[in-house]
Amino acid sequence: MTIPLSPNSLPAGSTPVGAPLLRSDPSAVPEGERDAGSLREFHVNAAKVSDRDEASAYEAWYHTPRGAWIGDTEFDLLYANLRPVPGASVLDVGCGSGYFTRRLARAGLRVTGIDADPAAIRYAKSMTVADERYLAGDARALPFPDWHFDFGVAITSFCFIADPLRALAELARVTRRRVALGLLNRHSLLYRHKGRHGGQGAYRGAHWHTPQEVRHLFEQCGMPRVTIRSAIFLPDGGGIAKGVEAITPTRVPLGAFLLALSEPG
Repeated sequence: MTIPLSPNSLPAGSTPVGAPLLRSDPSAVPEGERDAGSLREFHVNAAKVSDRDEASAYEAWYHTPRGAWIGDTEFDLLYANLRPVPGASVLDVGCGSGYFTRRLARAGLRVTGIDADPAAIRYAKSMTVADERYLAGDARALPFPDWHFDFGVAITSFCFIADPLRALAELARVTRRRVALGLLNRHSLLYRHKGRHGGQGAYRGAHWHTPQEVRHLFEQCGMPRVTIRSAIFLPDGGGIAKGVEAITPTRVPLGAFLLALSEPG
């Protein structure tokens, strides 16, 4: 879920929202933004998703021309490489308002979304489309037995997890077939424009991964065979961007959205 470059595509007065990069670890949240005794969801610009209006604004972005193109492109890349069979079970870690969870459920999968923010979970439950399940929880201590799901995914939520190694190990523990992470790509045009020097605007504080870094992370979790794909090469969503997207192979690791997949050992 690549974040909009500008707030202009959003309703007046709303926070620029595009993808909830979730700080599932409270230690990853600046001290002044931390809720005592609870985990909270933050957008990359540190705006809280604390009520239905915020979550609705987040969802509304995916109905703009640019948001719809980005959402479709990223979901298509995920689904094509995940290769789930109909009826397979999927865990979506850091599901936020449930955008990708619902897309997976509509594709005929049995999906569970988990997020650290109870408000986001309440909104996601209100938008259920195909009996998908939602619950609040910690990515570092998933409340499921080993090999409980066929597939495990996390779309941009690892960009704010302070202990990604522990979170990935947990995701691998509960997954039988394939694990997929969607990340922000340091080797992208979007990073050069918005991610350097700690990030600008909505990207402030986000961690941008390199393909090499992602491979090492998977290897540390016992998954040495990693497939890397990418999308959103020109993130403005215009006609030229769509043309470039159509002719550029996803194996070229230069898109703003980096997808990494592997199979648990």
